[in-house]
Amino acid sequence: MEEAKVIINPISPDKVAEAPGLLAYAHTAGSAVIRPEDKGKITGRAVAAMREQTDMQLSQLYKQMQLLAEQATAIRNRVEISERIYSAQMNFEPVVGHTYHFYQRKNGTDLLSMIGPNEWGRKFPFERCLATVRMMADHTWDVQYHETNYEKMDNE
Repeated sequence: MEEAKVIINPISPDKVAEAPGLLAYAHTAGSAVIRPEDKGKITGRAVAAMREQTDMQLSQLYKQMQLLAEQATAIRNRVEISERIYSAQMNFEPVVGHTYHFYQRKNGTDLLSMIGPNEWGRKFPFERCLATVRMMADHTWDVQYHETNYEKMDNE
């Protein structure tokens, strides 16, 4: 019988790993390249994406807030004009769904009329036309045209 040959490893024992697959670096020339993660780059990309997403959501909320503010202003204006119309002189009973014209006289009093601003002929008997309004079912007034629109019409 021949004696079993003892194989001596030519590599020094302090340069050999017990589990080379768990090393944080490539252990042979043919191994896959292992690059450490750049934590700053990963964090930077994540923060940029987060900021873009939150800016988009804040912009959407701001647009919704603007719309709600515009709607609240329109309702407030509708209440104010309705109160002013009901305190004005009217020589008829307004009918729901019909359109009327709201004027300010030269003496400062208000009047609700069925005659439109362009139907008076040459002599306009009022200081200005404040609004064209339509009576709604809840007896508030829907302002269809406001005095700023009439100022534009007068300049044309």
